[in-house]
Amino acid sequence: MDALRIGASGMMAQQRNVEVVANNLANMNTSGFQRRRSEFQDLIYKNSARPDGFGSRAGAQVPGGIQTGKGVDLMSVYRVTEQGSLKATDNTFDLAIQGKGYFQIQLPNGETGYTRDGTFQIDSGGALVTHDGFPVLPGVQVPADAVDVTINATGEVLVKQDGTATPSNIGTIQIAIFPNEGGLHAEGNNLFTATDASGAAASVIPKQSGSGSVLQGFVESSNVNAVEEIAEMIRAQRAYDMNSKVIQTADQMMAPSTGR
Repeated sequence: MDALRIGASGMMAQQRNVEVVANNLANMNTSGFQRRRSEFQDLIYKNSARPDGFGSRAGAQVPGGIQTGKGVDLMSVYRVTEQGSLKATDNTFDLAIQGKGYFQIQLPNGETGYTRDGTFQIDSGGALVTHDGFPVLPGVQVPADAVDVTINATGEVLVKQDGTATPSNIGTIQIAIFPNEGGLHAEGNNLFTATDASGAAASVIPKQSGSGSVLQGFVESSNVNAVEEIAEMIRAQRAYDMNSKVIQTADQMMAPSTGR
């Protein structure tokens, strides 16, 4: 009976949906995290031949044939790229992008990674790095005698050194934009890498070429809405239960009759 396979496909699809929701909820406090959304598609259809019929009106032909669906499948898991809320931290090296774009990170394998998580710090040598110690690109080296560091909206890093009244520009934090940021490949640890689907990165000055601006002393929160995710989990659970009921009903219909 096809109902068994159809019900099983529905249960598997909703199980994966719950896994996506669970991952969103687990990362609701992860800086720069972008929630995922499940998308489903119906499976192939079985065509059963049936002779064409005719309506009561003379010459009116009724379409023939019967199509029976074979279930559902998880088509893809989209990454929702809308910006999360910005949270003030008053930390000098916490940065957030207001608008489009990603910070560029030098990965240990030599590749460039991209992130919306701007919880940066400086290492023992004064380089601006991530919490994992990966350098921010292009490299910014803060002098050891710096008494004040200001990063403006266009990414310029202005440093006031001990004994000087005028701040000096020691570099600019550029951000990357993509033709299709939804095509980035998630590497974990809040990092992404470019793919053919995302297109090549364009490294630009903040507030130029449609990119966002840099805010110092802010961190972007995740764009996960806990209420929406809980509601989606309830819907997925109900759909799972209904598909389970389909399997139980089909099993009962296939059982041999015990009536006299």
